[in-house]
Amino acid sequence: MINIFNPWTAFNNVVFYITLVLSAGGVAGNGVLIWNLVFHIKKGALNLYLLNLAAADFLFLSCQVGFSCAQLLRGSADSTLYFVITFLWFSVGLWLLACFCLDGWLSSVACCQRRRPRITSPVLCALAWALALPAVLLPADACGMLTAGARWLTCVRYYSVSIVWLLALVGLGFGATMAFIIWASCCTPSSQSPKFYSLVRSSGLLLLFCRLPLVICWSLWPLLAFLFSFLPPLATLLACVDSSCKPLLYLLAGMQLGRWESLRVVLHRVLSEETQPGLRGLALPMAHV
Repeated sequence: MINIFNPWTAFNNVVFYITLVLSAGGVAGNGVLIWNLVFHIKKGALNLYLLNLAAADFLFLSCQVGFSCAQLLRGSADSTLYFVITFLWFSVGLWLLACFCLDGWLSSVACCQRRRPRITSPVLCALAWALALPAVLLPADACGMLTAGARWLTCVRYYSVSIVWLLALVGLGFGATMAFIIWASCCTPSSQSPKFYSLVRSSGLLLLFCRLPLVICWSLWPLLAFLFSFLPPLATLLACVDSSCKPLLYLLAGMQLGRWESLRVVLHRVLSEETQPGLRGLALPMAHV
């Protein structure tokens, strides 16, 4: 129950229930998105990123729902283990978003698009899953977040590398988004801008405003338990907003005013756009992979 006489407890409880409801909706939305991308949409360079990102968001939000329900039923939960497992899938999504934004910007440059290997998207997605796991699990294990006992020298070394990598990914993704926006505004008429441009722009901006707070929480985790206990729930809520709203963003990007269409039709419209004449090859290549 919400304790109205303790402002911080009341705030944390309100954030907890909002996060739970939002995560449950995000699990459903990303599940529908994965179903359509796997069975009804042809696999191309763009939607391969979206499929992997939807899978990472689905796992992140599912863990949020699972641990939140366990906390409601049992009255308590291992917050450290909960944070490590959810942050693992969050970091996979962070890697994928950075790769998506960078690849989208590079592909918008005509010379880069012509030289872009067809295996770029599969390789980057595979690296995102492979590199995110040690970037989170190694420092968590060394710092005693998964097992009893911490190896402090190893903990500091691994944790520092993990923080640098994660912050670099945020900077890389946001920087690529800004370069993409500048390039597109200078070289592409707004009336001819492909719909996937809005996906790259919104993904990069959400990465900075919704994902960076949870990266900061990971970086300051030893201090948060003592000084800023209200920050992790708020940062988790923002991360859930980012992971849950992507299916809605894809729907809005492909919708036509005055018409209601299924997600499958909208996704097909967004992901099947070909390079239009006069765009200097700015559309992300949609070759099958």
